[in-house]
Amino acid sequence: MIASSGSSSRFCASIGPFTAPITSSLSGKIPKLEPRRRRQTPANKVPLPETPALPPPPDVSALSFQVPSRRILSTKDHELFLSSPSYNLIVAFIFGLSDVVVDTPISAVENGPCSASINTIMGILDEAEALVRDTPPDEAGGSRFGNKIFRDFLDKIKAASSTWHKKLGLESDAAIAEVETYFNQSFGNRTRIDYGSGHELNFMIWTLCLYQLQIIDKSDFKALVLRVFLRYLHLMRLIQSTYYLEPAGSHGVWGLDDYQFLPFLFGASQLLHHAYITPLAIHQQLTIEEFGAEYMYLGQVDFVNSTKTVQGLRWHSPMLDDISSAKSWAKIEAGMKRMFVGEVLRKLPVMQHFLFGSLVPAVDGMSTEADAGVAREDEELEGGAVVVEHDGVRHVHQLNSWGDCCGIKVPSAIAAAQAAKKTGAGESLRRIPFD
Repeated sequence: MIASSGSSSRFCASIGPFTAPITSSLSGKIPKLEPRRRRQTPANKVPLPETPALPPPPDVSALSFQVPSRRILSTKDHELFLSSPSYNLIVAFIFGLSDVVVDTPISAVENGPCSASINTIMGILDEAEALVRDTPPDEAGGSRFGNKIFRDFLDKIKAASSTWHKKLGLESDAAIAEVETYFNQSFGNRTRIDYGSGHELNFMIWTLCLYQLQIIDKSDFKALVLRVFLRYLHLMRLIQSTYYLEPAGSHGVWGLDDYQFLPFLFGASQLLHHAYITPLAIHQQLTIEEFGAEYMYLGQVDFVNSTKTVQGLRWHSPMLDDISSAKSWAKIEAGMKRMFVGEVLRKLPVMQHFLFGSLVPAVDGMSTEADAGVAREDEELEGGAVVVEHDGVRHVHQLNSWGDCCGIKVPSAIAAAQAAKKTGAGESLRRIPFD
């Protein structure tokens, strides 16, 4: 039923005249909507170390060969080293090797031609592995600390060393005595039965000596990393697994690795611009299985996983786990270069073991072992000694890699894993309850 015009007029009169709703101005009270700005990642305060130019080899005829000895025996000695030509030489050599394998998988040089010197070095490492096989460990006692038969292995290495170096073209007994010292010290410490990044560095200094003597040159560098160093790495894994070498100054789970460092530097360079393998790939077992033999970084992670009794990088290697969150391999490579300088070359407890001769010389003013009253590196019982001064009194401090006195011995994680396998408990990795 439609209302009449009269009733409509009465309705309008009852409600009064129309008035617009009163609205308060809110434009000044509501903040403007703006796109959220991404928080800038804080810049690394530690500058990326530069790669110095690698100097040409010295005139061999002008060298006076000498048996290498420790010369970094005080904080003053260390400061002198850090500003020396030898420091620049080591950085230039290691970073130069890293740069030459950028974006290069192992298969690129695995079966390719290489120089006679590289082939000779590979043969030497093969013979060293044969000595491991011929020197089985003493199984008595089942200790997780270093197996004393390791000393017999090192004695065999030392006995064969002179012959091996003559194969490389070294004729002078004095030259052999200098160069072989680095080689013999690259498998671990005979007294302490341990191994760490300092011994790994000794192997690279041995190859640097071969460069200084012009036995190898820059054209060999790619093969030196992807064939020679890789062969050495596999040999050391065998030695560690056979003799249960203790980690030299291990940081435990808070370290990058119990034994090695350079596989992560060289490996990050290999993956620098990879199209699809990202840093997070270290958590993907299928990727590790498929590419671990091609890229040292993945291969070392695979080895680390195999030596632990718990499952998950975040539990047994939280530092590797943290690094995997980096956005690119470029950041990881830069971080590894910073770490090599900051945690190896600039760490007195590591560099106190470094040996200087004529090919990697010390500078004037650095201490000698005789002056400091400390034993030779291969005779020292503990983790090393440096001389410090307190209130004008000289004092010898025993150091581990934390920079503390009197470090405690750390059993081998490999030994723990091997022991678990022998009892049947290591057939599968133990999961953390709240993983």
